[in-house]
Amino acid sequence: MSSSSSSAFKLSALFRSAVKSANKVAASAKGASLENVLSSIDSSASSPSSSPSPSTSSTITDTLRRLSDSPAARHSRPDRSSPKLARGKSVSSPEASAAKPFDALLGKQLSIEMSNEISHVLRSDSSIGSPNSEDCNLKSLELVLSKSLFADMSQTKALLHKETLRERKQRWIFKNTLVRRYDRLVKMCAQVLGTEATLQVFGKLGHETGVKEYNALIAICIEKARESDDEEVALQEIHKAFTLFKSMREQGFRIGEDTYGPFLMYLIDMEMEDEFHFFGRLIKDDNPSSISRFGYYEMLLYCRMNQEEKIRELFNHVACHDGEDKYDLAGNYLLALCGSDRKEFLHFLQVIDIRNISSLDCLTSIFTSLGKLKLDFLAEQFLLALKDHHDRAEHVTKFIFDYVAYMPNLAVEDVISKFHSLHQKLKVKPSSTSYGSLINYCCASLKVHTALDIVEEMCDAGFSLSIEVVHSILRASDESHDFNLVHQIYSMMHRHNLSPNTDTFRIMINLSVRLRDFDSAYNMLEDAQKMNLAPTASMYNTIMGGYYREKDPHRALMVLKQMEKANVRPDCQTYSYLICNCNTEEDIKKYYMEFKRSGLPVTKYTCMALISAYAACGQFEKAKKVLEEEGVLVNGSNEMKSALVSSLASNGKICDALEMYEEFKRDGCDLEPKTVISLIEYLQSDGQLSRLLKLLEELTDRHFWLDGCYRILLYCVRFNHLSAAIDLLKQLKDRISNDEMAMEAVFDEVFFSILEETTHLQMGLDLLQVIKNDLGLAPSRKVLDALLSACVSTKDLDKSLLIWKEYQAADLPYNILSFLRMYQAVLASGDLKSARIVLSKMPRNDPHVRLIIQESQRVYAEMASEKKTEENRKTKVTKHKKSKVKRVVSSSDALVTIVTGFPRSFVCPYGY
Repeated sequence: MSSSSSSAFKLSALFRSAVKSANKVAASAKGASLENVLSSIDSSASSPSSSPSPSTSSTITDTLRRLSDSPAARHSRPDRSSPKLARGKSVSSPEASAAKPFDALLGKQLSIEMSNEISHVLRSDSSIGSPNSEDCNLKSLELVLSKSLFADMSQTKALLHKETLRERKQRWIFKNTLVRRYDRLVKMCAQVLGTEATLQVFGKLGHETGVKEYNALIAICIEKARESDDEEVALQEIHKAFTLFKSMREQGFRIGEDTYGPFLMYLIDMEMEDEFHFFGRLIKDDNPSSISRFGYYEMLLYCRMNQEEKIRELFNHVACHDGEDKYDLAGNYLLALCGSDRKEFLHFLQVIDIRNISSLDCLTSIFTSLGKLKLDFLAEQFLLALKDHHDRAEHVTKFIFDYVAYMPNLAVEDVISKFHSLHQKLKVKPSSTSYGSLINYCCASLKVHTALDIVEEMCDAGFSLSIEVVHSILRASDESHDFNLVHQIYSMMHRHNLSPNTDTFRIMINLSVRLRDFDSAYNMLEDAQKMNLAPTASMYNTIMGGYYREKDPHRALMVLKQMEKANVRPDCQTYSYLICNCNTEEDIKKYYMEFKRSGLPVTKYTCMALISAYAACGQFEKAKKVLEEEGVLVNGSNEMKSALVSSLASNGKICDALEMYEEFKRDGCDLEPKTVISLIEYLQSDGQLSRLLKLLEELTDRHFWLDGCYRILLYCVRFNHLSAAIDLLKQLKDRISNDEMAMEAVFDEVFFSILEETTHLQMGLDLLQVIKNDLGLAPSRKVLDALLSACVSTKDLDKSLLIWKEYQAADLPYNILSFLRMYQAVLASGDLKSARIVLSKMPRNDPHVRLIIQESQRVYAEMASEKKTEENRKTKVTKHKKSKVKRVVSSSDALVTIVTGFPRSFVCPYGY
């Protein structure tokens, strides 16, 4: 005890300031409230039978509502319209002093009620020996802590809330989520009462505070320190974590890695070396067996701070160290070095024998690091050494995969080839585990055909196929849009006598529906029933959703009847599909009433379906009411608000959508990126460029930013905003300069829009010069093809010749399509001589090409003749006008001569 207190004085100024700040905070605000809570717990604990135990879900809510609705409580609430008081000294006023006695009484009554509720939950006798009751008690305490102290809620909403909670309690199912729920409970307690008060409250309630509770509270402190931008707040949270850490030692708890690991990682990330070593001494003194594991964090610290001298000192320490933990310490050092991607681990491998490293995680990291550096010689040397080691021989094939999978710039086929060559060279056979890892690697790369080939190889080698491997292949088929492979995969399962389960059928039915093969989907439903697998609502939902995507509501409703016939109860997703695709308000009410009668809980998906359906029917006020009435009962308010904004925008209410979007942002809601994309998509009237660019700035995800940038570029082309388009192209290059394919795809789509809007051909040529000169990029063939096709529509020969030269400048050889487009452009302009020159250089072996040439000659010859006829007509009109003017002038000259007796040129020598 004395040693720890003396060590505390050695803390840096950082922690001393944190202590002072924490003491100030503790002395100011929480003292009274904590004292009230603890004293009320003492009183409730001393007389447990003084009052009947109320229902956990209602007592505190009713009490708080009664207190908050009283005249004194309403008087004590701050006026939201009045300016906030500055922090610091309180304002002395008669009203404030008069309110103090009631505030103290109210706070004490609230503390008593809360403590009674917590005591009732944690000390309930029914929880002993019953995991279900323990689960319910924890959930009840969560409900108690989640109640705001002054809930300003109407009576109707409160009753709806309580009814929903009762329905949820009736459907509670105990699973292995108790630890996670308890961590959430501790977190809620810490947020309401504070970490110190939480420990005292749990102690007063007779609930023993163990390592699990301490770890949860320490994790909360570290999380708050990471999230805070205020240094003082971060220091206070660090001090709280240290206090909890010291309390654990004082109570005799052993400090394990679950406790000190997150704390040390925070100090490493903040590069707080002195604090790291201070806590390191405490950890090693308390738990000597953690010395070797502590070496991992120590090496991470020096790698993070790039202290090469310290790293060499650790090398020398291991080289000279002869203790029993030498190789455990070396393994942890290596694990940290490999995780930091530093090449020093190669020097480290020279001073130790890899066969003596016992940690499989460390060996895996070594081979992945060797793979990143493509060190074949060292990898083969270590693999041979491990192959001859009796404890490591069975893992050699796994290490081979770890090595080849992390080799950079290798195609999947090359990785597989390297995998097989190393096995042959080392004379070892792949194991079932390594085959499974290789299949998962192919699936992650969306090489489904290759994965199926490896499955056949694996089965030929005598290994059995697992259903998890099949699921990974099916999911990869979905992601790669290889929906047609579902039949091959199903056949493969039959060949190898692998029985699918319910999830397998669900995924295969989904692939069949995506393939629009509804007959196969129904056949799989029948196969599932033959295998005594009861069809689920999700299977039918997949088929129903497919019919709705195909705009076939009649067959979608037939699926609902089939569910009734098969005694499959519709779930929330079923009703969401039905409601979302309603065309009338009556249908919405019908299916929503059926949903309410079914007793299913209201989910965010149900609310989003209601919002979408009402907006599609033009009932925008009812769509907004869903958020106010149903949305308060479920989690996921951000998703529902996003759905509301998107629905308003897509149904012609873009102004309302923008207004609600700004309102939700002011309230601190984090709306989904899809909502911003929806606003950009439907905000397409002229004069909205600045607002569109502002929306684009709010997209941080790369994928959504690209989508938004593309849509705004099309807007710039449509309304001829050249400078804005140039700025967006420059931003595009800065963001995805390493992804040429993505950048080329955006450029292609922008120039295809110019093909649709041929009046913007000149803007397309300007953007082409920007791509070449400002961005330093070569235009793709698709870009030039789009511009040349636009020249055909505009019949502009000069621009056609200019673009024709750009093919050569970009080192793009002319192909048959470029020849055909140029031929059509020249024909359309009426230059038959140039057209014959282009035709003479065009390969005409393909009959389809000859057919296109004939059709082009017919179409554009007619256009040329019409153009020539029009030009001739204009020429005749011009000649007629000139002859008429000439006759008038001659008559005028004669008149002048008659009147004056002199010619006109003499009278008017300058033509006047």
